Amino acid sequence: MVGPMRPKIVLFGSSIVQMSFDNGGWGAILANLYSRKADIILRGYSGWNSRQALDVLDEVFSKDAHVQPSLVIVYFGGNDSVHPHPSGLGPHVPLQEYVANMRKIANHLKSLSDHIRIIFLTSPPINEEQIRKKLSATQSGRTNESCGEYADALMELCEEMNIKAINLWSAIQTRDDWLDVSFTDGVHLSAEGSKVVVKEILKVLREVDWKPSLHWMSMPTEYAEDSPYYPPNPDGTTTINVSYCISRKWLQWDDL
Repeated sequence: MVGPMRPKIVLFGSSIVQMSFDNGGWGAILANLYSRKADIILRGYSGWNSRQALDVLDEVFSKDAHVQPSLVIVYFGGNDSVHPHPSGLGPHVPLQEYVANMRKIANHLKSLSDHIRIIFLTSPPINEEQIRKKLSATQSGRTNESCGEYADALMELCEEMNIKAINLWSAIQTRDDWLDVSFTDGVHLSAEGSKVVVKEILKVLREVDWKPSLHWMSMPTEYAEDSPYYPPNPDGTTTINVSYCISRKWLQWDDL
């Protein structure tokens, strides 16, 4: 374990999570925002559905872990929502089973600690035409309508269980040009699509009454003390605290 000990924020999900550390991805943006504040831990598995998530839940989130996450952000649903293939193969999970699986994931995470916080992300929308051009062979049976149905079902579950949730299917479609700018291939998020995810996450973290707060602006900066080794101010009597300058660079994400 590398010290000092920081709060841990785990991103758990399928390719929307695994690819979130790509250039301009929402995981990468969070890692920048929370540098010197919390560790962003990636646990993303491309192609996975909620059944596969349940298979590894005890390994990824062990009840015997010495330190439990402060926050877990969970995304599964897009692959589950793919229409069933006649062969029985493929990622499809029936809607009722998907909801039951997500309930089990939530209950397991809640059991880890009285202090753990959870945010569920719904399926984002998709661009079906873009998929046909770039991913037709591997993404057949995926429709925007089905993604919306699974998103609605997850939102209902989270309301019932009092879990914070973000409806990405709705949030991304608020832009008039969402079909043109939100995806790299019709399914996976572009830098513009990722900005929506980050802003929605920060909105939740800013508004929710969690103590201590997990919003990046409210968390202490590691080793934030002034130092004589920082660059001197023009007056030559004080120094410029670089850690605060870096934080100010990201204030664009706090304009919610």
